Amino acid sequence: MDDVAELLFAPATELAGLVRRGEVTSHELVEASLGRIEALDRQIGAFTTVDAERALQTAAAIGPDDPRPLAGVPVAVKDLFTAVAGIRLTQCSDLSGESVSEFDSLVSRRLKEAGMVIVGVTKSPEFGILPVTEPRRFGPTRNPYNLDRTPGGSSGGSGAAVAAGMVPVAHASDGGGSIRIPAACCGLVGLKPSRGRISSAPMLGDSMLATDGVLTRTVADTAVLLDLLSGYELGDATWAPAPPQPFATTAAAAPGRLRIAVVVDPPIDATVDPICLAAVSQTAELLRDLGHEVQEISSPWTIPYLLPVFTVIWATLIGGAAAAVAMGAGRELTEDSVEPLTWALFKQALDQNSMAYMGAVVQSQAAARMLITALAPYDAVLTPALAERPVAIGEIDSCSSEPMLDFNRSGRFTPFTAVANLTGQPAIALPVGIGQDAMPVSVQLIGRPAGDGQLLSLATQLETARPWSDQRPSLSI
Repeated sequence: MDDVAELLFAPATELAGLVRRGEVTSHELVEASLGRIEALDRQIGAFTTVDAERALQTAAAIGPDDPRPLAGVPVAVKDLFTAVAGIRLTQCSDLSGESVSEFDSLVSRRLKEAGMVIVGVTKSPEFGILPVTEPRRFGPTRNPYNLDRTPGGSSGGSGAAVAAGMVPVAHASDGGGSIRIPAACCGLVGLKPSRGRISSAPMLGDSMLATDGVLTRTVADTAVLLDLLSGYELGDATWAPAPPQPFATTAAAAPGRLRIAVVVDPPIDATVDPICLAAVSQTAELLRDLGHEVQEISSPWTIPYLLPVFTVIWATLIGGAAAAVAMGAGRELTEDSVEPLTWALFKQALDQNSMAYMGAVVQSQAAARMLITALAPYDAVLTPALAERPVAIGEIDSCSSEPMLDFNRSGRFTPFTAVANLTGQPAIALPVGIGQDAMPVSVQLIGRPAGDGQLLSLATQLETARPWSDQRPSLSI
Protein backbone atom coordinates (compact mmCIF):
# COMPACT_ATOMS: atom_id res chain seq x y z
CA MET A 1 0.00 0.00 0.00
CA ASP A 2 2.92 2.37 0.70
CA ASP A 3 4.09 1.97 -2.90
CA VAL A 4 0.59 2.72 -4.21
CA ALA A 5 0.28 5.74 -1.87
CA GLU A 6 3.51 7.07 -3.36
CA LEU A 7 1.78 7.03 -6.75
CA LEU A 8 -0.62 9.72 -5.52
CA PHE A 9 2.19 12.24 -6.07
CA ALA A 10 2.35 11.22 -9.74
CA PRO A 11 0.45 13.09 -12.50
CA ALA A 12 -3.18 12.09 -12.97
CA THR A 13 -2.53 11.30 -16.62
CA GLU A 14 0.20 8.85 -15.61
CA LEU A 15 -2.09 7.18 -13.05
CA ALA A 16 -4.83 6.77 -15.65
CA GLY A 17 -2.32 5.05 -17.91
CA LEU A 18 -1.35 2.62 -15.15
CA VAL A 19 -5.01 1.76 -14.54
CA ARG A 20 -5.67 1.35 -18.26
CA ARG A 21 -2.74 -1.07 -18.61
CA GLY A 22 -3.72 -3.05 -15.53
CA GLU A 23 -0.52 -2.17 -13.63
CA VAL A 24 -2.55 -0.81 -10.73
CA THR A 25 -6.27 -0.86 -10.03
CA SER A 26 -8.52 2.08 -9.38
CA HIS A 27 -9.56 0.38 -6.15
CA GLU A 28 -5.93 0.35 -5.00
CA LEU A 29 -5.49 4.06 -5.85
CA VAL A 30 -8.70 5.08 -4.11
CA GLU A 31 -7.90 2.91 -1.10
CA ALA A 32 -4.48 4.58 -0.89
CA SER A 33 -6.08 8.03 -1.19
CA LEU A 34 -8.54 7.28 1.59
CA GLY A 35 -5.71 5.89 3.72
CA ARG A 36 -3.69 9.08 3.41
CA ILE A 37 -6.76 11.18 4.17
CA GLU A 38 -7.41 9.13 7.31
CA ALA A 39 -3.77 9.38 8.39
CA LEU A 40 -3.17 13.06 7.64
CA ASP A 41 -6.41 14.97 7.76
CA ARG A 42 -6.55 15.15 11.54
CA GLN A 43 -3.55 17.46 11.42
CA ILE A 44 -4.23 19.20 8.09
CA GLY A 45 -8.02 19.52 8.02
CA ALA A 46 -8.52 19.55 4.25
CA PHE A 47 -11.89 17.76 3.95
CA THR A 48 -15.43 18.53 5.11
CA THR A 49 -16.83 15.17 3.93
CA VAL A 50 -15.10 11.94 2.90
CA ASP A 51 -17.27 9.64 0.77
CA ALA A 52 -15.24 6.47 1.32
CA GLU A 53 -17.83 3.73 0.79
CA ARG A 54 -19.20 5.07 -2.46
CA ALA A 55 -15.72 5.94 -3.77
CA LEU A 56 -14.56 2.36 -3.24
CA GLN A 57 -17.68 1.00 -4.92
CA THR A 58 -17.15 3.27 -7.91
CA ALA A 59 -13.47 2.31 -8.15
CA ALA A 60 -14.25 -1.41 -7.99
CA ALA A 61 -16.33 -1.06 -11.17
CA ILE A 62 -13.42 0.43 -13.16
CA GLY A 63 -11.23 -2.09 -14.95
CA PRO A 64 -8.31 -2.11 -17.40
CA ASP A 65 -8.91 -0.76 -20.90
CA ASP A 66 -11.52 1.71 -19.64
CA PRO A 67 -11.59 4.23 -22.51
CA ARG A 68 -12.35 7.28 -20.37
CA PRO A 69 -9.33 9.63 -20.25
CA LEU A 70 -8.80 9.69 -16.46
CA ALA A 71 -10.60 6.49 -15.48
CA GLY A 72 -9.88 5.36 -11.95
CA VAL A 73 -8.03 8.45 -10.71
CA PRO A 74 -9.14 9.80 -7.31
CA VAL A 75 -10.13 13.47 -7.11
CA ALA A 76 -11.62 15.87 -4.55
CA VAL A 77 -14.23 18.58 -5.17
CA LYS A 78 -14.36 21.92 -3.36
CA ASP A 79 -17.29 22.34 -0.94
CA LEU A 80 -18.42 25.69 -2.36
CA PHE A 81 -21.35 25.98 -4.77
CA THR A 82 -20.27 22.79 -6.57
CA ALA A 83 -22.78 20.03 -6.00
CA VAL A 84 -21.87 16.35 -5.89
CA ALA A 85 -24.95 14.12 -5.85
CA GLY A 86 -25.29 12.31 -2.54
CA ILE A 87 -22.81 14.51 -0.63
CA ARG A 88 -23.75 17.45 1.58
CA LEU A 89 -22.98 20.90 0.15
CA THR A 90 -22.25 23.24 3.05
CA GLN A 91 -20.42 26.30 1.62
CA CYS A 92 -18.49 25.72 4.90
CA SER A 93 -21.20 27.63 6.76
CA ASP A 94 -23.52 26.72 9.62
CA LEU A 95 -26.27 28.37 7.58
CA SER A 96 -26.34 25.45 5.13
CA GLY A 97 -27.21 22.82 7.70
CA GLU A 98 -26.80 19.23 6.47
CA SER A 99 -28.41 19.61 3.05
CA VAL A 100 -27.36 16.80 0.68
CA SER A 101 -27.11 17.53 -3.05
CA GLU A 102 -29.54 15.69 -5.29
CA PHE A 103 -27.64 16.46 -8.51
CA ASP A 104 -24.16 17.02 -9.88
CA SER A 105 -22.90 20.44 -10.90
CA LEU A 106 -21.44 20.49 -14.40
CA VAL A 107 -17.89 20.24 -13.07
CA SER A 108 -18.69 17.19 -10.91
CA ARG A 109 -20.52 15.57 -13.82
CA ARG A 110 -17.64 16.10 -16.24
CA LEU A 111 -15.10 14.75 -13.74
CA LYS A 112 -17.23 11.61 -13.41
CA GLU A 113 -17.67 11.36 -17.18
CA ALA A 114 -13.87 11.40 -17.47
CA GLY A 115 -13.81 8.35 -15.18
CA MET A 116 -12.49 10.08 -12.07
CA VAL A 117 -13.54 8.89 -8.61
CA ILE A 118 -14.65 11.60 -6.17
CA VAL A 119 -13.36 10.67 -2.70
CA GLY A 120 -14.80 13.68 -0.86
CA VAL A 121 -15.21 17.43 -0.71
CA THR A 122 -12.75 19.98 0.62
CA LYS A 123 -12.84 23.05 2.84
CA SER A 124 -13.03 26.67 1.88
CA PRO A 125 -13.55 29.75 4.05
CA GLU A 126 -17.25 30.47 4.65
CA PHE A 127 -18.76 31.37 1.24
CA GLY A 128 -15.22 31.53 -0.20
CA ILE A 129 -14.68 35.07 1.02
CA LEU A 130 -11.07 35.09 2.23
CA PRO A 131 -7.66 33.95 0.91
CA VAL A 132 -7.24 31.75 4.01
CA THR A 133 -9.24 28.62 4.84
CA GLU A 134 -10.42 28.82 8.44
CA PRO A 135 -14.22 28.40 8.51
CA ARG A 136 -15.87 28.62 11.90
CA ARG A 137 -17.95 25.53 11.14
CA PHE A 138 -15.06 23.15 10.44
CA GLY A 139 -11.91 24.82 11.78
CA PRO A 140 -8.74 25.71 9.89
CA THR A 141 -7.04 23.94 7.05
CA ARG A 142 -3.27 23.92 7.56
CA ASN A 143 -0.43 24.06 5.08
CA PRO A 144 1.36 20.69 4.71
CA TYR A 145 4.69 22.54 4.45
CA ASN A 146 4.16 24.26 7.81
CA LEU A 147 1.12 23.41 9.94
CA ASP A 148 1.19 26.85 11.57
CA ARG A 149 0.67 28.55 8.18
CA THR A 150 -2.24 28.88 5.80
CA PRO A 151 -2.57 26.83 2.61
CA GLY A 152 -4.30 29.89 1.15
CA GLY A 153 -7.90 30.22 0.09
CA SER A 154 -10.49 29.98 -0.85
CA SER A 155 -9.53 26.59 -2.35
CA GLY A 156 -7.26 25.88 0.61
CA GLY A 157 -8.66 22.44 1.34
CA SER A 158 -8.04 21.33 -2.23
CA GLY A 159 -4.54 22.82 -2.23
CA ALA A 160 -3.59 21.12 1.03
CA ALA A 161 -5.04 17.79 -0.15
CA VAL A 162 -2.97 17.77 -3.34
CA ALA A 163 0.21 19.05 -1.67
CA ALA A 164 -0.07 16.33 0.99
CA GLY A 165 -0.62 13.58 -1.57
CA MET A 166 -4.15 12.78 -0.43
CA VAL A 167 -5.30 13.14 -4.04
CA PRO A 168 -3.23 13.73 -7.19
CA VAL A 169 -5.47 16.60 -8.38
CA ALA A 170 -8.45 18.50 -6.99
CA HIS A 171 -11.21 20.78 -8.18
CA ALA A 172 -10.93 24.45 -7.19
CA SER A 173 -12.62 27.74 -8.02
CA ASP A 174 -11.43 31.33 -8.30
CA GLY A 175 -13.37 34.59 -7.84
CA GLY A 176 -10.46 36.78 -6.73
CA GLY A 177 -7.44 34.47 -6.73
CA SER A 178 -8.83 31.38 -5.03
CA ILE A 179 -7.08 28.87 -7.31
CA ARG A 180 -3.81 30.76 -7.64
CA ILE A 181 -3.39 31.67 -3.96
CA PRO A 182 -3.50 28.04 -2.68
CA ALA A 183 -1.27 27.04 -5.60
CA ALA A 184 1.27 29.63 -4.47
CA CYS A 185 1.03 28.67 -0.80
CA CYS A 186 1.24 24.92 -1.48
CA GLY A 187 3.72 24.73 -4.38
CA LEU A 188 1.19 23.66 -7.03
CA VAL A 189 0.06 24.64 -10.52
CA GLY A 190 -3.09 26.76 -10.40
CA LEU A 191 -4.75 28.10 -13.55
CA LYS A 192 -7.66 30.50 -13.43
CA PRO A 193 -9.16 29.89 -16.85
CA SER A 194 -10.57 32.66 -19.01
CA ARG A 195 -13.99 33.98 -18.13
CA GLY A 196 -16.62 31.68 -19.62
CA ARG A 197 -14.16 28.89 -20.37
CA ILE A 198 -15.83 26.50 -17.90
CA SER A 199 -19.59 26.65 -17.55
CA SER A 200 -21.20 27.56 -14.21
CA ALA A 201 -24.13 25.24 -14.96
CA PRO A 202 -26.61 24.50 -13.66
CA MET A 203 -26.55 27.11 -10.91
CA LEU A 204 -25.63 30.14 -13.03
CA GLY A 205 -25.72 31.15 -16.68
CA ASP A 206 -22.34 32.82 -16.28
CA SER A 207 -20.22 34.56 -13.66
CA MET A 208 -18.64 37.99 -13.77
CA LEU A 209 -15.73 37.13 -11.47
CA ALA A 210 -15.61 33.44 -10.63
CA THR A 211 -14.62 30.35 -12.57
CA ASP A 212 -13.93 26.72 -11.81
CA GLY A 213 -10.60 25.03 -12.37
CA VAL A 214 -8.17 22.59 -10.78
CA LEU A 215 -5.06 22.37 -8.63
CA THR A 216 -2.39 20.00 -9.91
CA ARG A 217 1.31 19.20 -9.78
CA THR A 218 1.98 19.58 -13.52
CA VAL A 219 0.97 21.88 -16.34
CA ALA A 220 0.09 18.83 -18.47
CA ASP A 221 -2.51 17.68 -15.93
CA THR A 222 -3.94 21.19 -15.81
CA ALA A 223 -4.24 21.28 -19.60
CA VAL A 224 -5.87 17.84 -19.85
CA LEU A 225 -8.40 18.72 -17.17
CA LEU A 226 -9.15 22.05 -18.83
CA ASP A 227 -10.00 20.15 -22.03
CA LEU A 228 -12.33 17.88 -20.05
CA LEU A 229 -14.06 20.65 -18.08
CA SER A 230 -14.36 23.42 -20.64
CA GLY A 231 -16.93 24.02 -23.33
CA TYR A 232 -20.45 25.31 -23.81
CA GLU A 233 -23.28 23.82 -21.79
CA LEU A 234 -26.84 24.14 -23.04
CA GLY A 235 -28.36 27.31 -21.60
CA ASP A 236 -25.15 29.19 -20.83
CA ALA A 237 -25.61 32.97 -21.02
CA THR A 238 -22.03 33.59 -22.22
CA TRP A 239 -19.04 31.40 -23.06
CA ALA A 240 -15.44 31.67 -24.19
CA PRO A 241 -14.54 30.79 -27.79
CA ALA A 242 -13.45 27.21 -28.35
CA PRO A 243 -9.70 26.76 -28.82
CA PRO A 244 -8.35 25.88 -32.29
CA GLN A 245 -6.90 22.65 -30.87
CA PRO A 246 -6.98 20.85 -27.51
CA PHE A 247 -5.29 22.71 -24.67
CA ALA A 248 -3.15 19.64 -23.97
CA THR A 249 -1.78 19.82 -27.52
CA THR A 250 -1.02 23.54 -27.30
CA ALA A 251 0.51 23.16 -23.84
CA ALA A 252 2.95 20.56 -25.14
CA ALA A 253 4.10 22.77 -28.04
CA ALA A 254 6.79 25.44 -27.89
CA PRO A 255 5.29 28.91 -27.35
CA GLY A 256 7.64 30.70 -29.73
CA ARG A 257 9.29 33.98 -28.82
CA LEU A 258 6.92 36.04 -26.70
CA ARG A 259 6.89 39.59 -25.41
CA ILE A 260 6.49 39.52 -21.64
CA ALA A 261 5.89 42.44 -19.27
CA VAL A 262 7.09 42.36 -15.67
CA VAL A 263 5.08 44.22 -13.01
CA VAL A 264 5.98 44.14 -9.31
CA ASP A 265 3.95 47.12 -8.08
CA PRO A 266 0.65 45.93 -6.57
CA PRO A 267 -2.71 47.50 -7.45
CA ILE A 268 -3.25 48.58 -3.82
CA ASP A 269 -1.01 49.90 -1.06
CA ALA A 270 0.87 46.76 -0.06
CA THR A 271 4.48 45.83 0.66
CA VAL A 272 5.91 42.98 -1.40
CA ASP A 273 8.13 40.51 0.44
CA PRO A 274 11.74 40.30 -0.85
CA ILE A 275 11.35 36.54 -1.41
CA CYS A 276 8.40 37.22 -3.74
CA LEU A 277 10.32 39.94 -5.58
CA ALA A 278 13.36 37.70 -5.99
CA ALA A 279 11.18 34.96 -7.49
CA VAL A 280 9.92 37.37 -10.15
CA SER A 281 13.43 38.61 -10.91
CA GLN A 282 14.80 35.08 -11.27
CA THR A 283 11.87 34.00 -13.45
CA ALA A 284 12.27 37.06 -15.67
CA GLU A 285 15.92 36.17 -16.18
CA LEU A 286 14.99 32.57 -17.01
CA LEU A 287 12.45 33.82 -19.56
CA ARG A 288 15.17 35.94 -21.19
CA ASP A 289 17.45 32.90 -21.30
CA LEU A 290 14.62 31.01 -23.03
CA GLY A 291 14.61 33.64 -25.77
CA HIS A 292 11.68 35.84 -24.80
CA GLU A 293 11.63 39.61 -24.86
CA VAL A 294 11.12 40.63 -21.24
CA GLN A 295 10.39 44.24 -20.28
CA GLU A 296 9.80 45.76 -16.86
CA ILE A 297 6.91 48.22 -17.00
CA SER A 298 5.26 50.58 -14.54
CA SER A 299 2.06 49.43 -12.91
CA PRO A 300 -0.85 49.46 -15.37
CA TRP A 301 -3.42 48.99 -12.61
CA THR A 302 -2.97 52.14 -10.53
CA ILE A 303 -6.68 52.94 -10.73
CA PRO A 304 -7.87 54.63 -7.50
CA TYR A 305 -11.41 53.27 -7.61
CA LEU A 306 -10.43 49.65 -8.33
CA LEU A 307 -10.60 48.34 -4.73
CA PRO A 308 -13.84 50.15 -3.74
CA VAL A 309 -15.52 48.96 -6.92
CA PHE A 310 -14.41 45.37 -6.35
CA THR A 311 -15.66 45.53 -2.73
CA VAL A 312 -19.12 46.73 -3.82
CA ILE A 313 -19.40 43.88 -6.30
CA TRP A 314 -17.95 41.31 -3.87
CA ALA A 315 -20.30 42.35 -1.06
CA THR A 316 -23.31 42.06 -3.38
CA LEU A 317 -22.27 38.62 -4.64
CA ILE A 318 -21.54 37.29 -1.13
CA GLY A 319 -24.70 38.82 0.32
CA GLY A 320 -26.79 37.36 -2.49
CA ALA A 321 -25.16 33.96 -2.13
CA ALA A 322 -25.80 33.88 1.62
CA ALA A 323 -29.44 34.88 1.09
CA ALA A 324 -29.87 32.16 -1.55
CA VAL A 325 -28.36 29.52 0.73
CA ALA A 326 -30.67 30.56 3.56
CA MET A 327 -33.68 30.30 1.25
CA GLY A 328 -32.58 26.86 -0.01
CA ALA A 329 -32.02 25.62 3.54
CA GLY A 330 -35.35 27.00 4.72
CA ARG A 331 -33.59 29.06 7.37
CA GLU A 332 -33.48 32.72 8.32
CA LEU A 333 -30.23 34.57 7.62
CA THR A 334 -29.32 36.15 10.96
CA GLU A 335 -26.19 37.57 12.54
CA ASP A 336 -25.72 34.37 14.54
CA SER A 337 -26.14 32.03 11.57
CA VAL A 338 -23.05 33.23 9.68
CA GLU A 339 -19.59 34.48 10.50
CA PRO A 340 -19.11 38.18 11.36
CA LEU A 341 -17.41 38.91 8.02
CA THR A 342 -20.23 37.31 6.04
CA TRP A 343 -22.74 39.33 8.06
CA ALA A 344 -20.79 42.56 7.49
CA LEU A 345 -20.73 42.00 3.72
CA PHE A 346 -24.42 41.02 3.71
CA LYS A 347 -25.28 44.22 5.59
CA GLN A 348 -23.18 46.25 3.17
CA ALA A 349 -25.03 44.65 0.26
CA LEU A 350 -28.37 45.56 1.86
CA ASP A 351 -27.25 49.12 2.49
CA GLN A 352 -26.15 49.56 -1.13
CA ASN A 353 -28.84 50.38 -3.65
CA SER A 354 -29.13 48.80 -7.06
CA MET A 355 -27.64 51.90 -8.69
CA ALA A 356 -24.46 51.53 -6.64
CA TYR A 357 -24.05 47.93 -7.73
CA MET A 358 -24.72 48.63 -11.40
CA GLY A 359 -22.39 51.62 -11.24
CA ALA A 360 -19.67 49.41 -9.82
CA VAL A 361 -20.21 46.85 -12.59
CA VAL A 362 -19.90 49.56 -15.26
CA GLN A 363 -16.80 51.01 -13.59
CA SER A 364 -15.20 47.57 -13.33
CA GLN A 365 -15.83 46.90 -17.02
CA ALA A 366 -14.34 50.27 -17.93
CA ALA A 367 -11.30 49.51 -15.78
CA ALA A 368 -10.97 46.07 -17.38
CA ARG A 369 -11.00 47.60 -20.85
CA MET A 370 -8.33 50.11 -19.80
CA LEU A 371 -6.13 47.37 -18.35
CA ILE A 372 -6.47 45.02 -21.31
CA THR A 373 -5.69 47.90 -23.67
CA ALA A 374 -2.61 48.88 -21.66
CA LEU A 375 -1.36 45.27 -21.70
CA ALA A 376 -2.24 44.57 -25.34
CA PRO A 377 1.39 44.90 -26.56
CA TYR A 378 2.38 41.92 -24.38
CA ASP A 379 1.70 38.20 -24.70
CA ALA A 380 1.96 37.67 -20.94
CA VAL A 381 2.47 39.62 -17.74
CA LEU A 382 4.73 38.31 -14.95
CA THR A 383 3.92 39.35 -11.36
CA PRO A 384 4.42 37.99 -7.86
CA ALA A 385 1.73 35.44 -7.01
CA LEU A 386 1.54 36.76 -3.43
CA ALA A 387 2.83 39.89 -1.74
CA GLU A 388 3.63 38.02 1.47
CA ARG A 389 4.70 34.59 2.57
CA PRO A 390 1.81 32.31 3.63
CA VAL A 391 0.37 33.97 6.71
CA ALA A 392 0.01 32.35 10.12
CA ILE A 393 -3.20 30.55 11.04
CA GLY A 394 -5.44 33.11 12.74
CA GLU A 395 -3.71 36.18 11.32
CA ILE A 396 -6.66 36.94 9.04
CA ASP A 397 -9.81 36.27 11.06
CA SER A 398 -13.34 36.28 9.62
CA CYS A 399 -14.71 36.12 13.16
CA SER A 400 -12.86 39.08 14.65
CA SER A 401 -14.57 42.03 16.30
CA GLU A 402 -13.71 44.19 13.24
CA PRO A 403 -14.09 41.75 10.34
CA MET A 404 -13.85 44.34 7.57
CA LEU A 405 -10.37 45.24 8.83
CA ASP A 406 -9.43 41.59 8.31
CA PHE A 407 -11.03 41.71 4.86
CA ASN A 408 -8.85 44.70 3.99
CA ARG A 409 -5.84 42.98 5.56
CA SER A 410 -6.39 40.00 3.27
CA GLY A 411 -5.96 42.23 0.22
CA ARG A 412 -2.44 43.17 1.29
CA PHE A 413 -1.57 39.45 1.39
CA THR A 414 -2.88 38.78 -2.13
CA PRO A 415 -3.04 42.06 -4.10
CA PHE A 416 -2.01 40.70 -7.50
CA THR A 417 -4.69 38.10 -8.23
CA ALA A 418 -8.11 39.80 -8.36
CA VAL A 419 -7.18 41.97 -11.35
CA ALA A 420 -7.44 38.96 -13.68
CA ASN A 421 -10.91 38.21 -12.31
CA LEU A 422 -12.01 41.73 -13.19
CA THR A 423 -10.54 41.52 -16.71
CA GLY A 424 -11.49 37.88 -17.31
CA GLN A 425 -7.99 37.01 -18.54
CA PRO A 426 -6.45 33.60 -17.87
CA ALA A 427 -3.82 33.65 -15.13
CA ILE A 428 -1.65 30.92 -13.67
CA ALA A 429 0.39 30.52 -10.49
CA LEU A 430 3.55 28.46 -10.95
CA PRO A 431 5.96 27.17 -8.28
CA VAL A 432 9.56 28.28 -8.78
CA GLY A 433 11.26 26.88 -5.68
CA ILE A 434 11.39 26.79 -1.89
CA GLY A 435 12.16 29.93 0.10
CA GLN A 436 14.53 30.38 3.01
CA ASP A 437 11.49 29.85 5.24
CA ALA A 438 11.05 26.33 3.79
CA MET A 439 7.76 27.36 2.16
CA PRO A 440 6.95 27.25 -1.58
CA VAL A 441 7.68 30.29 -3.74
CA SER A 442 5.56 31.06 -6.81
CA VAL A 443 4.99 33.62 -9.53
CA GLN A 444 1.91 34.56 -11.54
CA LEU A 445 1.61 34.83 -15.30
CA ILE A 446 -1.40 36.58 -16.85
CA GLY A 447 -2.22 35.75 -20.47
CA ARG A 448 -4.07 37.46 -23.27
CA PRO A 449 -7.89 37.40 -23.20
CA ALA A 450 -9.02 33.84 -24.07
CA GLY A 451 -5.32 32.95 -24.44
CA ASP A 452 -5.34 29.93 -22.13
CA GLY A 453 -3.46 27.75 -24.61
CA GLN A 454 -0.54 30.12 -25.13
CA LEU A 455 -0.30 30.68 -21.37
CA LEU A 456 -0.17 26.92 -20.75
CA SER A 457 2.52 26.55 -23.42
CA LEU A 458 4.66 29.19 -21.72
CA ALA A 459 4.06 27.53 -18.34
CA THR A 460 5.19 24.17 -19.74
CA GLN A 461 8.37 25.77 -21.04
CA LEU A 462 9.16 27.14 -17.57
CA GLU A 463 8.31 23.79 -15.97
CA THR A 464 10.69 22.01 -18.34
CA ALA A 465 13.48 24.50 -17.69
CA ARG A 466 13.04 24.40 -13.93
CA PRO A 467 11.08 21.25 -12.90
CA TRP A 468 9.04 21.37 -9.71
CA SER A 469 6.70 18.34 -9.67
CA ASP A 470 8.93 16.38 -7.25
CA GLN A 471 8.69 19.17 -4.67
CA ARG A 472 6.71 17.98 -1.67
CA PRO A 473 6.35 18.61 2.09
CA SER A 474 7.79 16.39 4.79
CA LEU A 475 4.85 14.84 6.60
CA SER A 476 4.88 12.11 9.19
CA ILE A 477 2.11 9.53 9.06
